[in-house]
Amino acid sequence: MEKDSELLLATERYGSAGSWRYSVKDGAVERRREGSEGASRTNSIVGVFKSVFLPQGYPESVSDDYLQYQFWDTVQAFSSSLSGTLATQASLKGVGVGDQEATVAAATVTWLLRDGTGMLGRILFAWQKGSKLDSEAKKWRLFADVLNDTAMFMEILAPYFPAFFISIVCIAGIFKSIVGVAGGATRAALTVHQARRDNMADISAKDGSQETLVNLAGLLISLMLIPLVTNNPILTLSLFFLFTILHLFANYKAVRSVVMETFNEARLSIVWQQYLKDKRVLSPQEANQRETVFFEFRKTVPIRLGVRLQEIVQSPEDLQMALWKKNMPYLLGVRNGCVCVCLGPEASVHDEIRAMCHAVWISSKLSPPASKEPVTQQQSHWEMVHESHKLIDTTFNPFLKGVEAAGWDTKRTLLDWDEWRVTWKSKSS
Repeated sequence: MEKDSELLLATERYGSAGSWRYSVKDGAVERRREGSEGASRTNSIVGVFKSVFLPQGYPESVSDDYLQYQFWDTVQAFSSSLSGTLATQASLKGVGVGDQEATVAAATVTWLLRDGTGMLGRILFAWQKGSKLDSEAKKWRLFADVLNDTAMFMEILAPYFPAFFISIVCIAGIFKSIVGVAGGATRAALTVHQARRDNMADISAKDGSQETLVNLAGLLISLMLIPLVTNNPILTLSLFFLFTILHLFANYKAVRSVVMETFNEARLSIVWQQYLKDKRVLSPQEANQRETVFFEFRKTVPIRLGVRLQEIVQSPEDLQMALWKKNMPYLLGVRNGCVCVCLGPEASVHDEIRAMCHAVWISSKLSPPASKEPVTQQQSHWEMVHESHKLIDTTFNPFLKGVEAAGWDTKRTLLDWDEWRVTWKSKSS
């Protein structure tokens, strides 16, 4: 009878955290959470934890791979914190902390030299590789962590080579500066991927809170480790290798868990070549699983996007050979062992994807073992370009519809285009 006397007025929910109902009982409005009271207390505790360490609206406000990535990222941050403690202790010992004969001036000079070379390394690396960090975020993220472990290993060994101490710590400082640029930039790229409600700042802030909590836990463990490893190089190295293995494994699992829905060169090449093979379009999950997270050194014909016209055309005849039809959004050719693409100023994102598919097909034909005898005659190159135009004209539109249906984001890409844009005369003129 009590329930019969209640009059339901409204219901509400807070994301996926739970739902509440408003009802009138004995002339008063009551708000009650749906579910048991015990569950309500538990959900309240979990809700506080989520609000402190997870983005608002989780899990709807982030990508599906967010939780798995953050779990492994937390593991790697914890192990890196412990490894960093061992490296810091070695560095302090190397500059003379605890040595009565060491001078403050000598320690200061060593520290300044390390920081100065690190600053130069940061500038040079950002100049040379800054534009690559978006398109190859997974690879550079893993590379940064491997380099970070290498730098810490050098810092641990440095005190045992006093004659080369300054050189070793300066090189380690350069490595760590590169880690700072690559790690920070790729983290920003992954945050763009994870944000689903234009909430990059919130995700980044909560990631900082998670990292701070992990570092605090690492600090507490480090306080117990320091007395054990002091003046015990064997234990120091043993623990460092243990933490490093855990760190690298967690980083590998973290980058492998990321499922990006935008095309870079690797993912587009995987999906496009599979489509040419059996007309099947791979989903983002399948393509990301096939994408390698290590830098490859196998011999392939490189692709250069957004080059100057002179990279392709050396004569009026070359321009006529490069033009396939009127109003082409891009030109493509083979020069100096590279597949080069010139982009027109009005080219759309779909034109960029088309040009990349075009270049991938030519690159695969020229790369061993697909090509047992390299193509050396320029005329043969142009014949291959014309053949590829015919293939692209018949297959690209169905392919584009297929990738959109499979869940790929074709409104933007992570292809590494340079800034050159060329306007050329049409073939008829």
